[in-house]
Amino acid sequence: MANPTAGMLVIGDEILSGRTRDANMYHLAGCLTEVGIDLQEARTVSDNPDAIVDAVRALSGAYDQVFTSGGIGPTHDDITADCVATAMGASIDVREDARAVLQAHYDRQGIEMNEARLRMARIPDGACLIDNPVSAAPGFSIGNVHVMAGVPTIFKAMLETLLPSLTGGDPVMSRTVRILRAEGEIAGPLGALATEFPGLSIGSYPFQMDGSFGANIVLRGTDASMISKAADQLIAAFPDSIG
Repeated sequence: MANPTAGMLVIGDEILSGRTRDANMYHLAGCLTEVGIDLQEARTVSDNPDAIVDAVRALSGAYDQVFTSGGIGPTHDDITADCVATAMGASIDVREDARAVLQAHYDRQGIEMNEARLRMARIPDGACLIDNPVSAAPGFSIGNVHVMAGVPTIFKAMLETLLPSLTGGDPVMSRTVRILRAEGEIAGPLGALATEFPGLSIGSYPFQMDGSFGANIVLRGTDASMISKAADQLIAAFPDSIG
C-alpha cells in the first residue's frame, strides 16, 4: 500500500517579500519522511483571503493531510483561521476551550486578556485543538487540514504534539552515490536505472568542485534492499563513484 500523502501551505507576505526565510517546510518534510507520510507539494501564498481559501481547498482535495503555517496570531493580518473555516465550510467564533487555555496562560503571566489576544481563541466549529506548549495559543485540525503557527519554534512544538495522532506508512530511506562526472555523461544510465527500479525515487543533484563537474545521486524509497541493489548497480557502472 502506498504511503499517505501530504501538502503544505506556507502563509504570509513576509515570506514572499524575502523579509523572513521559511524554515517550517524543511522541518515538516524531515518529520513526515520519518513517519512515512509523503510530502508531495508545498505552496506559499500572501495574506490574501481568496488565495488562502483557494489553496486550502485545492490541497485538501488533493492530499491525505494538509499542514499550514502562519497567520494565526493576534494582529489584523492573521487571517488564516477565518480562511480555513471558509474553505472547509465551517463557522468560526471564540471557542470556550481555546479561551480557557489562553486565559490560564495570561493569568500565570500576569497579562491582560485583551481583544487582540482573544482573536487567537477563534476556532472553526468541529475543529480539534492542537496543543501549543510554547506560547499557549492553540492551532487546530479540521478535516484533513492542520493549522499551525509560523514561528518556527512554535510550529515545531505543535507538530510534535500532532504527529502521533496521524496515520503514517513506511519510513522513507535514502542513499547517496557521488559520481565525479557531468550529468550529461550519466543521464542515460540513470534513466535506465529509473526504469528498472520504478519503486524508487532517483534524483540527480549536480555540483562543481575544483573545476570539475559531478553529481550526487540520491536513491529514496521504502525498501532498503531495493535501494542497496540500485546503488550497487550504479557504482558498478561508474567505478570512480563514492557511496
